[in-house]
Amino acid sequence: MSTTPLLPLRCEGLCFRAGDLALLEDVNFTLEAGGITAVLGPNGAGKTLLLKLCHGLLIPSTGRLHWQHTPTNLRARQAMVFQKPVLLRRSVAANIEFALRVRGLAGEERNQRTRDMLERTGLATLAERPARVLSGGEQQRLALARAWAGNPEILFLDEPAANLDPAAARTVEELITTIAASGSKVVIATHDLAQVRRIAQDVLFLHRGRVLAHGPVRNFFECPPNETAAAFLRGELYW
Repeated sequence: MSTTPLLPLRCEGLCFRAGDLALLEDVNFTLEAGGITAVLGPNGAGKTLLLKLCHGLLIPSTGRLHWQHTPTNLRARQAMVFQKPVLLRRSVAANIEFALRVRGLAGEERNQRTRDMLERTGLATLAERPARVLSGGEQQRLALARAWAGNPEILFLDEPAANLDPAAARTVEELITTIAASGSKVVIATHDLAQVRRIAQDVLFLHRGRVLAHGPVRNFFECPPNETAAAFLRGELYW
């Protein structure tokens, strides 16, 4: 990773509109380096949209994203994994190797890092299998391995364990925790409260396109910062 860090990331007055409809409005928060931040909120709150804006896939209508350092290769120093992984029509190993080739890694270093990622994510025995025939949990692990291989300083994850059985979800959670422990900041959009308790350090709570709370996980669950958050935790807040 670069000696000049990207984080913290400050989002100031962030808004995103589709025509006359405000999907995110006056969003303000700071993401510090290290750990796992969970973005919580009901369906339609704007969680995925917020991740796309932070990653640079979308441009805010107003407001700004202010990185501690903004290099010319900003996108190369971060990564995003979607709920439904987008995998290439090639082998498991080749999916990782191709991503590293795009980043400009030389042949031997690229091959070594691919082997390392396969081992660290439990995919070594599947290296030559076509990526698109993997199970859902295996595909998600491959998407995480491919993102992790680039040593991102910040990794955005959109519902990475959704629609997985409990064992596969737990494996994905353990991998996310390992990635965070390796030095990458992880920001995960999820609606799984138990998952947040298990792996996250802080919570960013969204409702109707606004940030209503941002703080430590324990405080959020034990002493909700407002009635909207409390209703969400009770399962009474839908939109």
